[in-house]
Amino acid sequence: MEKYKVGVIGGTGMVGQRFVTLMENHPWFQLTAIAASPRSAGKTYEEAVAHRWAMKTSIPQQAKSMVVLDAQTDIDKIAGMVDFVFCAVDMKKEEIRALEERYAKAECPVVSNNSAHRWTDDVPMVVPEMNPEHLEVIPAQRARLGTKRGFIAVKSNCSIQSYAPALHPLMKYGIEKALVCTYQAISGAGKTFERWPEMVDNCIPYIGGEEEKSEKEPLKLFGQVEDAKIVPAQGPAITAQCFRVACLDGHMAAVFMKFRDGCKPSIEQIKADWASYRGIAQELKLPSAPQQFLHYREEPDRPQAKLDRMCENGMAISLGRLREDSQYDYKFVGLSHNTLRGAAGGAVLLAELLCAEGWIQPVK
Repeated sequence: MEKYKVGVIGGTGMVGQRFVTLMENHPWFQLTAIAASPRSAGKTYEEAVAHRWAMKTSIPQQAKSMVVLDAQTDIDKIAGMVDFVFCAVDMKKEEIRALEERYAKAECPVVSNNSAHRWTDDVPMVVPEMNPEHLEVIPAQRARLGTKRGFIAVKSNCSIQSYAPALHPLMKYGIEKALVCTYQAISGAGKTFERWPEMVDNCIPYIGGEEEKSEKEPLKLFGQVEDAKIVPAQGPAITAQCFRVACLDGHMAAVFMKFRDGCKPSIEQIKADWASYRGIAQELKLPSAPQQFLHYREEPDRPQAKLDRMCENGMAISLGRLREDSQYDYKFVGLSHNTLRGAAGGAVLLAELLCAEGWIQPVK
């Protein structure tokens, strides 16, 4: 097949670097453009990231010599070079909203890692295994923007990947409420230990804006499309506390859940539901999709970030320690790779779904 031509907007940051590495040898996508701030524009990509390359692998050979474009002034040029773009810019929220709409209005679809449009009611926020039907709002968004090809689709916050997928197949039993404590790696802040030495041997009980996202974003994923808008679910009620911990990669969640009276499933049934759960990403065998979305570990000390974050190339969710609780019905632990499933990898999987279902078409 002829590959889709892809741009990465915000390609010099940590998530942008991850996008660039994921494009290397991708069977469907060809990296064609990289854009960033004026500070990086005009340099080769190798020069632009020379002292801040944060990936464990080296800079992809093809990307090294690409000249970085200006994310804001080169929009029309970029739109003429690519079939769609990934967006991972570091700007104020209102500036990101405006920038992504400018790309969309230039008839360039945007698959965004940013949070700016997550609560725009005609912008689908999609985890392919959970809510692919939300893509049905794209025609309404195109009508609002006045576009034929252009639209914006976003992925959800990295922290909720460690627990919302586990709750999703249990929603049929009637989850009344959930309490979540997340333990989030420093790469989620775009940092390494070299660049954030005060995080060594440390734990910070605050991540700005994270608890609100962790409580509310699952409700949009659990919601439904009504009158060409996504209406968030009314429940379950979720309360969250979020910690930054001295771990490089991998977001973990301790989750407590209570079901409506008379609806509580057995531990065996929950494990069976997790083991059998499949989504459209698995059905379509999308290139980045894990074969098994949810992996349950029976060992009492798993999942662990260091051992389990790369499960199925960092795209699967690892679960463990499911047991009864004295205050809620059950508690368990979840783990996801925050820059793969939780960020760039999740956006790449979403882009694969958008292409497979025809929402993104190659420019002729």
